[in-house]
Amino acid sequence: MTSTPMALDASDTADTPLVVGGVTLASRLVVGTGKYATYGEMARCLDVSGTDCVTVAVRRERLVNAAGENILEHIDAVRYALLPNTAGCYSADDAVRVARLGRELLRDMGSPTAEWVKLEVLGDTKTLLPDPVGTLEATERLVADGFTVLVYTSDDPVIAKRLKALGAASVMPAGSPIGSGQGVLNANNLRICLEYLKDGDPSYPVIVDAGVGTASDVAVAMELGADGVLLNTAIAHARDPVRMAAAMRDACRAGRLAFLAGRIPRRLYATASSPDEGRIARPG
Repeated sequence: MTSTPMALDASDTADTPLVVGGVTLASRLVVGTGKYATYGEMARCLDVSGTDCVTVAVRRERLVNAAGENILEHIDAVRYALLPNTAGCYSADDAVRVARLGRELLRDMGSPTAEWVKLEVLGDTKTLLPDPVGTLEATERLVADGFTVLVYTSDDPVIAKRLKALGAASVMPAGSPIGSGQGVLNANNLRICLEYLKDGDPSYPVIVDAGVGTASDVAVAMELGADGVLLNTAIAHARDPVRMAAAMRDACRAGRLAFLAGRIPRRLYATASSPDEGRIARPG
């Protein structure tokens, strides 16, 4: 006889929403819009991923493709919270200038997230690792200018703490270098970042940004206690981007649910899953 699985009650999977800069997001997955073969494919992947927040590079050459299509014409600004980013900036001055351009662009569109920016100040073109000094300077300037700053940084807990102290709405430590697909390389550093950033402020949003390669990487980040994951290349450059978008959606949900459920402790030796009572004595 085959039994029918019981449906989960809503209370079984209840969770508090993710709130960033006063905006409530239904999905904990933030998806980028670059590197897709076509804008049509991008739109399909965004839809399947379940995200309600997408990040867009502001520099002019990234808004319009070789065919003259504007990427913003393929993104539903009503459905998605738009998060302009300063990708490709290598100094605080450049990042601040690009952030202000993004603000004006989104204001013209009437976007409710016009004051948002995903801040990136990169150190070099080979590693695309963040420049910590430039990142701190740009964060301070943009916060003073009224921006809601979501800041990409390394997994250095001390820098993470300083960025929060400067007023960043969300600190986003890297799992590994941008586009590398290596996943979370230093889980211990991320744990310390989470501890420092959430000390006395458990609702502070910490989003793992960069380095995701596949769905299990998303699940690992969420199981560590991250509030969300931001990714792009792992979907856009997958063999089947639409299927990968669905995988990322499900991994984000599963990882979050596992974190809330609480994993069992790791032990060196086995622990029997059946009760000890009534067991047959071991021979000899």
